[in-house]
Amino acid sequence: MKSALIADDHPVVCAAVTLLLKQEGFEQIYKVASGNEVLSMIREHQPDLVVLDLGLPGLDGLDVLNRIKSSGVRCRILVFTSQEPRFYQDRCMRAGAAAYVSKTNDLQHLHKAVQAVMAGYLYFVELPTSSVSLNSLQRSEKEMIEKLSNRELTILRYVAQGMKNMDIAVITNLSHKTVSTYKTRLTEKLNVESKVHLRDFAKRNDLI
Repeated sequence: MKSALIADDHPVVCAAVTLLLKQEGFEQIYKVASGNEVLSMIREHQPDLVVLDLGLPGLDGLDVLNRIKSSGVRCRILVFTSQEPRFYQDRCMRAGAAAYVSKTNDLQHLHKAVQAVMAGYLYFVELPTSSVSLNSLQRSEKEMIEKLSNRELTILRYVAQGMKNMDIAVITNLSHKTVSTYKTRLTEKLNVESKVHLRDFAKRNDLI
């Protein structure tokens, strides 16, 4: 009996993915709406496939991927998210994901990704290598984002979403002081005047 875990906090998306997985022969489907629940659910149910959104409440999807990888738990992970693939696809691949599908694509892409992953293949879109279409500001900011570590990118998204230092500290298992240090480091690396401008930077680059 094939089983799957859907990690997504949007009911409509969960319903659509559930229907798709049933069409692909999955009989047992589990669901979680928070990143904090993913690893424990994988350990408990050992699903054949995990369909993971990156923009989860609680623990961020990138952190979820890294914790699954470091835990040694073996499972096929398909990232299904609205996050910009040019900033996230390679990171997810390095963190152990077997596929990356954008929610802006037709669901047929998700069908193909599920089939590929279950057959033992990887499924990633080919990203444009040319930056000719980007203006100088976009090119500069894209390069700055690519130089951020996974943890820095995750904290940038939390800050841009308006989360407080203490809340970020709890989710990431960091101290309040360390989160503050990360925020200061982000303003320096992204060349913004203050922490307030981090949100504008994130929105401008489709990170939130």
